[in-house]
Amino acid sequence: VQLQASGGGWVQPGGSLRLSCAASEGTFSRYHMAWFRQAPGKEREIVSVIWSTGTTYTANSVKGRFTISRDNTKNTVYLQMNNVKSEDTAVYYCASTRDWTFEASEYDYWGQGTQVTVSS
Repeated sequence: VQLQASGGGWVQPGGSLRLSCAASEGTFSRYHMAWFRQAPGKEREIVSVIWSTGTTYTANSVKGRFTISRDNTKNTVYLQMNNVKSEDTAVYYCASTRDWTFEASEYDYWGQGTQVTVSS
């Protein structure tokens, strides 16, 4: 499975951005998809997961601001980021797994990462 992330860039605090991650795999619907992020000097952390069932999990740090969704007809997962804050600045990665897990080490496939910079 190849994952291609896009949509990052520079945004002002309070602004919005939508990240996309397109998968090459035809069985995309069977995979759980997640967004992780890694800020400079910090460990990679999970942002949000959408399970193959459509159920989602979102980290408390972004809950109410970020929304994950998927379109199985397009093999694509999205992360809608609203009311962004400076602490959201990071490289964002999409990842996929067949396991019900939040652990980055258990995700099998990763996108290349897309930089999100929140600054005025």
